[in-house]
Amino acid sequence: GMPASCDLVGRRQLKLLASAGRRAPRESFSESMSSTDGSSAERSSADSRAAIAANLAAFRRAALPLGGRKPASVAVCLVAQPGTGAVCLLITRRAPTLRSHAGQWALPGGRRDEGESATDAALRELHEETGVRAGPGDVLGVLDDYATRSGYLITPVVAWGGQASEQMRGPAAEVAQIYVIPVADFDVEPRLVRIPESDAPVIQLPILDRLLHAPTAAVIYQFCQVGLHGRATRVAHFEQPVFAWK
Repeated sequence: GMPASCDLVGRRQLKLLASAGRRAPRESFSESMSSTDGSSAERSSADSRAAIAANLAAFRRAALPLGGRKPASVAVCLVAQPGTGAVCLLITRRAPTLRSHAGQWALPGGRRDEGESATDAALRELHEETGVRAGPGDVLGVLDDYATRSGYLITPVVAWGGQASEQMRGPAAEVAQIYVIPVADFDVEPRLVRIPESDAPVIQLPILDRLLHAPTAAVIYQFCQVGLHGRATRVAHFEQPVFAWK
């Protein structure tokens, strides 16, 4: 089948965000300065990468026991936007034909193979789903484990994927589209919703003209808190929406 398309900024979604009365995406401001100085863009992304790595290095992550769950990894992959050097997050839209969670926003990831480390699994899934090759030296840190209602224990691995490129492709059977979106646009106040089925609040991130749900929302929210702000905010207690419990 055709490979997934890569939308370097997810521009359609970002325009919608801006017109929905929320703050305009930061990338439009940096673009308006029309800087053609490639080296300053490189310096900017290198500085951001170093600051995020320092915040992650100072963070004491909370591991959870497997407890009969299946180990899985997701990649929180950061890339530099061409031209501006803005740090972006790579996020995929799951193919509409998938049996579970069709059409949802997701981070690249999946089940860990036998004997595979959390980091190796995250980097393997990242490459399989997006074509981005990152090695152990590109790993900036690891976030808290998150146990899903469907029986997985997810370990999120933050990695640097280099420059965003049009060559990023995923298997059409799994990934419908790959988006590269400024991390600043994910750094929003979460919505915490009470549901009768659980004592824990459901976390939602209002982004990309819809709501991002846990586990993706919980992982991205913790990344923004820890990586961008140096706050050791915990998210393992946040609930998933009931439709994701199966």
